[in-house]
Amino acid sequence: MSASAALLETHDLTRDFRGFTAVSKVNLSVAEGTVHALVGPNGAGKTTLFNLLTGFLRPTSGQILFDGRDISGLPPEKIAHLGVARSFQITSLFDQLSLREHLELALASPTGLTTRFWQSVKRFGRFRDRSMELLDRVGLADRASVPAGALAYGQKRALELAIAMALDPKLLLLDEPTAGMGIEDVDRTIELVKRIAAGRTVVFVDHNMHVVGSLADRVTVLQAGQILAEGPYDEVRADPRVVTAYLGESHA
Repeated sequence: MSASAALLETHDLTRDFRGFTAVSKVNLSVAEGTVHALVGPNGAGKTTLFNLLTGFLRPTSGQILFDGRDISGLPPEKIAHLGVARSFQITSLFDQLSLREHLELALASPTGLTTRFWQSVKRFGRFRDRSMELLDRVGLADRASVPAGALAYGQKRALELAIAMALDPKLLLLDEPTAGMGIEDVDRTIELVKRIAAGRTVVFVDHNMHVVGSLADRVTVLQAGQILAEGPYDEVRADPRVVTAYLGESHA
């Protein structure tokens, strides 16, 4: 597949909730090797679309294609096995487990060892080197033995990203990667995502337009469940419809 080919596509993707259409006939195309942002005002359908793409919701109608395969309505675990990882959502870190142990668990998941976790802890040693490599990539190698519960908020987000990267996904989906962060953590996370995104396809939702402008090759703006505008950040940012619907005059 060429760098310009679509790795992820939707065709007339629609999701209804008891008569309310949250996502309406959305046609999205995410090129391989790019970073693609989904933005829009509250209630625009961003979260619903994201949940459809990751299998947490089933479409009412329409189609989702990943790497040429129809994944419409597949459960999250099957989509994950195809090479899609979702991070920076509400996740369940184990406060008492060390960072390295979290990575060893993630790396062991395809082997079946995690289903026999307490009988198999000693076997996780074979994943140690790779675990340390992943922690190093997100700047946490020096905290490998620290319990996850002792991490600061931004560090927990970085650990979640390392976990998502453990299976080397083709597509990484980031759900509000900088939500709840202070300015320092936001800038640190932007640089982290830039490093991780090199040579990879990323789709993310974020309200912070500084983050969107810093990371996205292409931006899709949603309003009332439909695509309002799409294109490079600077082009979308200057679109009067977008300014009115979402960005506000101060961003024009």
